[in-house]
Amino acid sequence: MGSGEPNPAGKKKKYLKAALYVGDLDPDVTEDMLYKKFRPAGPLRFTRICRDPVTRNPLGYGYVNFRFPADAEWALNTMNFDLINGKPFRLMWSQPDDRLRKSGVGNIFIKNLDKSIDNRALFYLFSAFGNILSCKVVCDDNGSKGYAYVHFDSLAAANRAIWHMNGVRLNNRQVYVGRFKFPEERAAEVRTRDRATFTNVFVKNFGEDMDDEKLKEIFSEYGPTESVKVVRDASGKSKGFGFVRYETHEAAQKAVLTLHGKSMNGKVLYVGRAQKKIERLAELRKRFERLRLKEKSRPPGVPIYIKNLDETIDDEKLKDEFSSFGSISRAKVMVEVGQGKGFGVVCFSSFEEATKAVDEMNGRIVGSKPLHVTLGQSRRRW
Repeated sequence: MGSGEPNPAGKKKKYLKAALYVGDLDPDVTEDMLYKKFRPAGPLRFTRICRDPVTRNPLGYGYVNFRFPADAEWALNTMNFDLINGKPFRLMWSQPDDRLRKSGVGNIFIKNLDKSIDNRALFYLFSAFGNILSCKVVCDDNGSKGYAYVHFDSLAAANRAIWHMNGVRLNNRQVYVGRFKFPEERAAEVRTRDRATFTNVFVKNFGEDMDDEKLKEIFSEYGPTESVKVVRDASGKSKGFGFVRYETHEAAQKAVLTLHGKSMNGKVLYVGRAQKKIERLAELRKRFERLRLKEKSRPPGVPIYIKNLDETIDDEKLKDEFSSFGSISRAKVMVEVGQGKGFGVVCFSSFEEATKAVDEMNGRIVGSKPLHVTLGQSRRRW
């Protein structure tokens, strides 16, 4: 079934631990079904379907742990893309140490693929260039989205694939094959390129009474515009932000330099280059990671969230308003361009203090507005 001969030059040794990752699984696949599928390949230690820790719903992947590495290798070489529950699954070596995957070394990106090319076809197309750790065509409910990723176990193999396959026609479509770039890297490239050429300007914090004509009147002073749009909600009410597209980069740049930070109707205007989608996503990832690290290092506490804060309320005033209810470890008003965004958070040392603050402060008028106060989730159980 599988030979016990060593791999030449120790190839795959760092992955070969007798455990396989099984991806693209149907939601109804169980551990028992995995066991029955892979048992003919050799003795198994266990099978596992990974599930959401809260809902216990399957996540679409799992692991098969063999007793002997040779059997795992045989399964990988002969059973990849077999069907289970009518759906082809994807196999790769289980890699508990994900540093190689996160490094991006050996990873390539392919786009403009014909929809008929699936995981199996992609695997066999690129396996000629080296040992493949993982290979995936990105799909949605309508099938292939026309792009894919292949991760080789070495940079040399990835470079060979790029050299030989970039620009090749597959099923009458010329494909692009290049080095995988992390979203942050691609966003930085787009940002650098767009800064010298942008014509689309993002404007926010101008209040609810602004309409397209007023916005155009303000921004047309810096050059001819192609389009001006105030973004509105379903009821037609302004969301307080919009876009201005100029005919030239010079006009757009002049508007940004002149109007950003200016006061308008008592509010500080934000005017900047309109970001591309990839930039916004990269920024959100960074923000989420910063919040995650900040939350991890933050001392335990029971947070309450306060909305509809008066513009005059800062961190100190917020802490003063709530200090009578108990010991506060943190009080923070969220700000943007030096102005409060109308909401904040206060962390108490106990659940009892936090609930008392919610009971007594919710609906109370502070400044000129009634507060909306709710209980958050603590980082540990109390």
